[in-house]
Amino acid sequence: MYSSSGSTPAHIHDSGYSWFRLVVTLIIAVFANTGMWAVITIMPSLEAEFNTVRSATSMPFTVNMIGFAIGNLVVGRMIDKFGVTLSVSVAAIFSATGYLLASMTHDFYLLTCLHLILGFGTAAGFGPLLSDISHWFLRHRGIAVALIASGNYLAGSLWPLFLSNVLIEDGWREAYQILSLLTVITIIPLAFLLRREVPAHSHQFAGQLAQQKSDSLKISPKLLVALLGIAGIGCCVAMSMPQVHIVSYCVGLGFGPAVGVQMLSIMLFGGVISRIVFGFIADRLGGIQTVLLGACLQCIALVMYIPFDGKTSLYVVSLIFGLSQGGIVPSYAVVVREYLPPKQAGTTVGFVMMMTIIGMALGGWMSGWVYDLTGSYKMAFINGIGWNGLNLMIMLWLLNRHLRAKAMMQTAS
Repeated sequence: MYSSSGSTPAHIHDSGYSWFRLVVTLIIAVFANTGMWAVITIMPSLEAEFNTVRSATSMPFTVNMIGFAIGNLVVGRMIDKFGVTLSVSVAAIFSATGYLLASMTHDFYLLTCLHLILGFGTAAGFGPLLSDISHWFLRHRGIAVALIASGNYLAGSLWPLFLSNVLIEDGWREAYQILSLLTVITIIPLAFLLRREVPAHSHQFAGQLAQQKSDSLKISPKLLVALLGIAGIGCCVAMSMPQVHIVSYCVGLGFGPAVGVQMLSIMLFGGVISRIVFGFIADRLGGIQTVLLGACLQCIALVMYIPFDGKTSLYVVSLIFGLSQGGIVPSYAVVVREYLPPKQAGTTVGFVMMMTIIGMALGGWMSGWVYDLTGSYKMAFINGIGWNGLNLMIMLWLLNRHLRAKAMMQTAS
């Protein structure tokens, strides 16, 4: 695959600079993704201050995720056209503005709408960064993408613990103001370290490899992207139930919000480990098999939530859930980069990530709605298991085509 010539892609892909860029990108991701989890942490505070029902309290998160979804597509396209530095800096300004304005409003509906701005800016830390780092790796692309994706869960495991102290002492408005300042003073300077671009011949080399795999699958690129998007919705509706509602679930069980925040942090820390492990798996098995493996494990973990609702058992199940599902979403980016052209990677990865986030937003609202209808989260877990089945069916179909193509190639050789 690699040539020893000095003009070949080997001097760009998997190089020392590639790993340096990965470290800088990961730090940006940890700070940028905070906006996705901060709203979950403050949900009990919002419910108490604005006297809302559970489904209404979930709306800022849902709107935040809609902004996050749109931002993944728009900022991904911006990176394809303008590069990482400008795109990420603009997104950071959106995030900081969303935090600040939300902290100043006393109207719940305006607060909900402002989370659209926050979510849009937060998106720069996910799909767009996954797309960018994928250009700098071939042999270790799976682990590189997984490490950057882990920035999302690192943010979710670290920031809620930090914010819980601020929430107790100063309230959620002060927490948002602190995050607004941190976003500006960290992300923008770091973004200027990512100004270097991938040489054209490296894009061409990666594109040839992707074209070979795409031809073997024997489905159109548009159909593949559409199927990945639908699968992403299915898995993330299921994924959102524990991630979005674990704090509220613990409050309802009488354990208090602090216990729920701890379970969320454990869940997301498990997700970090999962993403790294699944990154190694993706480099060996490929993206399709890795998504399918994660979806199967996530289904098992969701089933475990139904009979176990004690405090200790929920800590254990939350860790198992995090370890099970963390590698699913970044593996979609690996599939895209394995089978589709690199020059549209920002847009294509952004679209697929947008669909997964729509699934998170839909699932976050739907779980609250099911709770309001039934007075219990057990039916919400069952609903998530059903949506997870949609993901399993699509990925099994793609795996079947992949294995048939592989068998035909072996027979021909």
